Amino acid sequence: MKPIYILLIIAAYFGILILISFLTSKDEESNDTFFKAKRQSPWYVVAFGMIGASLSGVTFISVPGWVEASKFSYMQVVFGYILGYFIIGAVLLPLYYRLNLTSIYTYLEQRFGPHSYKTGASFFLLSRVVGASFRLFLVANVLQVIIFNEMGVPFWATVTLTILLIWLYTFKSGIKTIVWTDTLQTLFMLIALGVTIVTVYNDMNISEEITNYVASSDLSKMFFFDNIKSADYFWKQFISGAFIAVVMTGLDQDMMQKNLTCRSLKDAQKNVFWFTIVLTIVNFIFLCLGLLLTVYAQQNGIDAHKDDLFAVLAKDYLGIAVFIFFLIGLIAAAYSSADSALTALTTSFSVDILNIENKYGEKKQIAVRKRIHILFSLLLILVIIAFKYIIKNESVIAKLFIFTGYTYGPLLGMYSFGLFTKLKANDKFIPFIAIISPILSYVISFYSNKKFNFDFGFFVLILNGALTFIGLLIASSFKQERDLKPAH
Repeated sequence: MKPIYILLIIAAYFGILILISFLTSKDEESNDTFFKAKRQSPWYVVAFGMIGASLSGVTFISVPGWVEASKFSYMQVVFGYILGYFIIGAVLLPLYYRLNLTSIYTYLEQRFGPHSYKTGASFFLLSRVVGASFRLFLVANVLQVIIFNEMGVPFWATVTLTILLIWLYTFKSGIKTIVWTDTLQTLFMLIALGVTIVTVYNDMNISEEITNYVASSDLSKMFFFDNIKSADYFWKQFISGAFIAVVMTGLDQDMMQKNLTCRSLKDAQKNVFWFTIVLTIVNFIFLCLGLLLTVYAQQNGIDAHKDDLFAVLAKDYLGIAVFIFFLIGLIAAAYSSADSALTALTTSFSVDILNIENKYGEKKQIAVRKRIHILFSLLLILVIIAFKYIIKNESVIAKLFIFTGYTYGPLLGMYSFGLFTKLKANDKFIPFIAIISPILSYVISFYSNKKFNFDFGFFVLILNGALTFIGLLIASSFKQERDLKPAH
């Protein structure tokens, strides 16, 4: 397909998103609309849209490409998600709704003090900037290879155009627009997934039912109990999956901001319940797609692996229809996570770091928020371009989850300590604990792998959270001792 036709498809797609933005931003512009959609979002719309935001372009590309090396072991993580989402619905959502929060990190200020509040928000900002950049880098790189290299457009221009389009349809109504655009983008992504599976299955001339074919393949091995030292060991991945869900959804302003747009706690809990069921099924289907693509490439002698697998086969081997749907699905998956990330970053920095709700009037708040929105757009551009020179051959999803273990671990420890103990840690020590814990986690993980051949893998998140929890226990003991000293 000629690049001009691909550009026309992309332009039409974004035309639809901008139209949705126009329709959802007819109300008077306000921060209540941008941050919380006035808490008028239907729960079923939020639930469906969150599928695309959770999966993202990383899942769309990396999960199918992961099957060759890791088989279906990723489902062990997904099963852990189910437990994690139960904790979110039963513990975290009631807390957030009871406190009527705009930013979920306000809880840390109420529980510990201003230092922990700023620390929690700062770790989210770091995590989400890098995480969103990971996801967008993957998509921008694919678009560069498919379209823009042939047109002579440099990578930095591709990235800039990508972020500009996101800014264009989110700058006015923020989360209110995103709730609806994410729904459309999830639909496009699932259609692309279905069309590709049917096409590959037919091209391979498989005589048996697809379910039987997948079940009988060596690549569909799902559970690994053999080697406790391996990163694929079941209990490592299952428990890590539960904690990944808690931190990347329940302790993440990006994902929780969507839940907090629902009309009530009951609606938000319905959203999490149905979202969990559908997300589990969709992840399994992505792995089935990865199995089919891997076998297809092996049978036809095609040298395509990891994150290149889906893109290469869609572009060069599976026909024009699959390529069109692949392109739309990839863009939909990527943008459904990136647009909400940009909005959440703007929200958190505005509310948590600059405290604009208490410092300024409504008009000044809107003006400041718009400037922050632009600044984070520029920051994402710079970080994505930097990744071009950092990321080499590893699967992006593996890098993303490992990074998550180091940045979300302190949040896990802080919230666990706050929710499950009545102790009051010394607030001034919390920033230092949150910085030291990831460093210790890295050192322990590195040497356990080197000396004992024990790979923590995604389990480093739990190690990091536990070290933070222990640090807070020590800090709380110090505070109690200090308070008991007689005054002089």
